[in-house]
Amino acid sequence: MTENTQQTPASNPELPTQYAPAEVEGKLYERWVERGYFEADEHSEKPPYSIVIPPPNVTGSLHLGHAFEHTLIDALVRRKRMQGFEALYQPGMDHAGIATQNVVERELGKEGKSRHDLGREGFVERVWKWKNESGGQISGQMRRLGEGVAWSRERFTMDEGLSTAVQTIFKRMYDDGLIYRAERIINWCPRCLTAISDIEVEYQDDDGELVSMTYGEGDDTIVVATTRAETMLGDTAVAVHPDDERYKHLIGRQIKLPLTDRTIPVVADHHVDPEFGTGAVKVTPAHDPNDFEIGKRHDLPFLTVMDERAVITVPGPFEGLDRLEARSAIVGALRAEGRIVAEKRPYVHSVGHCSRCKTTIEPRLSLQWWVKVVPLAKAAGDAVRDGKVKIHPQEMEKRYFDWVDNLHDWTISRQLWWGHRIPVWYGPNGEVVCVGPDDEIPTGEGWTQDTDVLDTWFSSGLWPFSTLGWPEQTDSLAKFYPNSVLVTGYDILFFWVARMMMFGLYINKDVPPFETIVLHGMVRDEYGKKMSKSFGNVVNPLDWMDKYGSDALRFTLARGANPGVDVPIGEEWVQGSAKFANKIWNATRFALMNGATIEGELPSADEMSVTDRWILSRLGKTVAEVDAYYDDFQFSKLSEALRHFAWDEVFDWYVELSKTTFFAGGRPAEVSGRVLGEVLDVMLRLLHPVVPFVTETLWTALTGRESVVIADWPKAVAVPGADAPGGFRDDAAEQEIALVQQVVTEVRRFRSDQGLQPGQKVPAELTLTGTPLAPHEAAIRQLLRLQPAEEGFHATASLPVAGATVALDLSGTIDVEAERKRLTKDLGAAEKEKAQAVGKLSNEAFLGKAPDNVVDKIRGRLAKAEADIERISGQLANLPQS
Repeated sequence: MTENTQQTPASNPELPTQYAPAEVEGKLYERWVERGYFEADEHSEKPPYSIVIPPPNVTGSLHLGHAFEHTLIDALVRRKRMQGFEALYQPGMDHAGIATQNVVERELGKEGKSRHDLGREGFVERVWKWKNESGGQISGQMRRLGEGVAWSRERFTMDEGLSTAVQTIFKRMYDDGLIYRAERIINWCPRCLTAISDIEVEYQDDDGELVSMTYGEGDDTIVVATTRAETMLGDTAVAVHPDDERYKHLIGRQIKLPLTDRTIPVVADHHVDPEFGTGAVKVTPAHDPNDFEIGKRHDLPFLTVMDERAVITVPGPFEGLDRLEARSAIVGALRAEGRIVAEKRPYVHSVGHCSRCKTTIEPRLSLQWWVKVVPLAKAAGDAVRDGKVKIHPQEMEKRYFDWVDNLHDWTISRQLWWGHRIPVWYGPNGEVVCVGPDDEIPTGEGWTQDTDVLDTWFSSGLWPFSTLGWPEQTDSLAKFYPNSVLVTGYDILFFWVARMMMFGLYINKDVPPFETIVLHGMVRDEYGKKMSKSFGNVVNPLDWMDKYGSDALRFTLARGANPGVDVPIGEEWVQGSAKFANKIWNATRFALMNGATIEGELPSADEMSVTDRWILSRLGKTVAEVDAYYDDFQFSKLSEALRHFAWDEVFDWYVELSKTTFFAGGRPAEVSGRVLGEVLDVMLRLLHPVVPFVTETLWTALTGRESVVIADWPKAVAVPGADAPGGFRDDAAEQEIALVQQVVTEVRRFRSDQGLQPGQKVPAELTLTGTPLAPHEAAIRQLLRLQPAEEGFHATASLPVAGATVALDLSGTIDVEAERKRLTKDLGAAEKEKAQAVGKLSNEAFLGKAPDNVVDKIRGRLAKAEADIERISGQLANLPQS
């Protein structure tokens, strides 16, 4: 089974008594990088396997969400590399337009400057300087986590090659009529001073006010309601339903708009719901998306009443007021005129906020660049429906379809200076020229480039192919595109995944950008609560890596990764994973000290003990189980399977059952040493993708070979003379050892119930004749601390288990009367608890009034009391007689 053919064996170094991650991890990682293990060769004849990193922001540092996602990606890539694939884990960073510009503007603010003091060119130079000096902190932190990325291929969404890709696809889509410029209502952030797309708006319930007021005078009076009274300054109509009898006499009439010297028409529009409110709505076409559509249908004026900072611009008493100040002032002025009919405060309603700075979004009429998404979104949906792309878990497909089937055109222009500047030039006579990377830029007097930049998601949407050299038809593109798998959070399914699908299928309608989309959940705290600075529960993963080691964090995250489900995590769980790493270390160290080896072929099955055959059979099943879980992206299950096999079956059972063999020496010890070496070799390779550092140290010590990073992935277990499809299996051995485990487990439970210490020795007589347990008596006695029955032995307890009998002499080991007294007291308490629970559950009046959760709690108390009574009664029955 030991297939690895590395050619640089080394001597087996003696392992330190304790595992110290801090002394191991940094040196190992640098060695891996120096030796080029993570690089990918586009000229290799190996089959390709490629995954791109979801590019973190250049402003960011490693948080638990990154650590979680990157652990899963790294595990997949490491395994495929070991399986003989040319594996590429593509690294890189996003230029993060708004976030990065904000960081540098804050730095300038400390110097008493703004970006306007530097000018556009000077500001962009300043951002590049910041990026080169301070950005990209996360790259070093990724090294700490042990990520096997191809560092020589690291990309940045603003580097020269990716900029060429952006300009190329913009030009093509513009020429195809898929990118256009139009004046429409957009989401405007008054703090970031830019448009943002629909998916960058976060909605939350805010306390506001709903004000009902009268427009018009006398018989022309009509009542409208609004949560944004300040927008009334831009009203250009009141709309009613054409069939609403209450307002038919007003349709087509002009009515007075309060606080202004204007009159506005009453228009009939089917958009209005006559059953909602008064059935009449104020229409502000320049400041509301629904009103914008009404305005277009009725050819209404579009009056913008606020500037980019949401300050009122209408001449008069409200000019210069912030929108919230204006809201209060306008309601006050309307109240003074007697026009307020009703006011509701607080009025809880859903309000959009900028996902970056949390400022309330202002709908605003603006001239912006757009992508026509309908044909692109259809292709993205069809690729999944037709099975070209698989989404895992499959139940996430509905969320994907709900989004791509209902996409609106995408606002791609941003009023920033940092980013990919829109490649469009305007001439002195109204000319508009879109320039590709190979086109001549218009020159001459009066030509200017569009001042906006592209939405960050535009460039990151090209990430799967732009990082490989597109639009050039490079060898890397031919080798590694489409990507094999995309691993990302369900929370950016719409931000990023849908964009990549649309762009990928635009450049090649037959080739989606990846074959499988694996969606994971969000990391939460140990109580399932979202991590947030405001909650005070944010954890820096570097702190846990410093304290417990990177492997401990990685294993904890992988063990919690059920497909598409949020992942709770607490320090106690990381501490538990650190104990697992130490267990692997200590057990492997013991094995090496006691003759574990991979030298030579495995002995034949005939030479092996039942215990040897059992562990090899279990090993073969574990290999198959782990492979199946990897192929189904079941990281939690594969981690749990590995932990169970390593800790429970190898360390707690096989090593313990084999100690008598090792201590006895001779040929049986040599056979078991070779078997244990095989088991550790395979087990460490199976564990390596998730816990790379400790497995590298132990595997190289065990095998003397160069690195487990480039070792072969385990295949079916092969035992000489026992070939079988799917590898070695021995069901009989598994059944026999299961009996041993049953005896040991039952007797241990009895010892614990009797208050015996784990290491306390007890005289015992074992009746094993005629059972498969007979050959295992020495091991059973050692595991259970059972001494031979000598003269004067008096069986005070007899346990029939698994066809055998274990008789124990507990006289002198416990105070029988004190134990009987304690158990009798516990039994009385359990019976009292049962009686109280039964009484309440038999009371119909109580059941009729008590909430369901209270009744369920009492039923749980009853079940526990009954279980306690059964357990304690059994313990009393097994006590020696006085």
